[in-house]
Amino acid sequence: MARTDDFAKIWNPQPKGPGVVDKIRNFINPPPPLRQKLALALYKLRVENNKLEYVIHKMKERDQILFEKVVQAQIEKDQTRAAMYAGEVAELRKMIKSIMMAKYAIEKVALRLETVMTMGDVVTGLAPVVAVIKDLRRYLTGLVPEIGLEMAEIGELLESVVTEAGEFTSFMSMPTGVYSEEARKIMEEARIVAEQRMKSEFPELPSAFPTPTAENQNK
Repeated sequence: MARTDDFAKIWNPQPKGPGVVDKIRNFINPPPPLRQKLALALYKLRVENNKLEYVIHKMKERDQILFEKVVQAQIEKDQTRAAMYAGEVAELRKMIKSIMMAKYAIEKVALRLETVMTMGDVVTGLAPVVAVIKDLRRYLTGLVPEIGLEMAEIGELLESVVTEAGEFTSFMSMPTGVYSEEARKIMEEARIVAEQRMKSEFPELPSAFPTPTAENQNK
């Protein structure tokens, strides 16, 4: 019962009279409670998600320009130039799909954080989220390095929440295999959504030119 009471205090701390040393320490580096840390992580995730949406928007503009050049080259019967632009379109769309996948994964993570903040199930709720963010950090570092760096910081913030909560809930040893599988499912769902959006929003290249295959798009 004592551990439950302790966890309730750190999740939503009540005012109390700290000692002199605590007052000095908290004044220099005030420790945010778990709920505030989660709110900060959620805010940061939304900021990075907006950045990815902007990147996608700019890439779509570039795709439209290149696609029109493909069409114009075909009209002029310049197949060499048309093939060159078509290749650029194919490569650009592979990158757009990859970034879309990361964006949808971040959205799923944000939804999970909102649920955790509502239900208070910190350790079991956040463990797969931390796993997804680790994957996204590696994934985005090669695509949008600055966002990959931000994801690393968000991951560290959430790991500190899990560790801190674990101290009060006796969940310090977590079944990571289970959480890794759930993280894999989140990434797979994001991939499927990204593929559907690509099909609905981008016109197909003429069949005479190569388009990114499913195997290449997943690279």
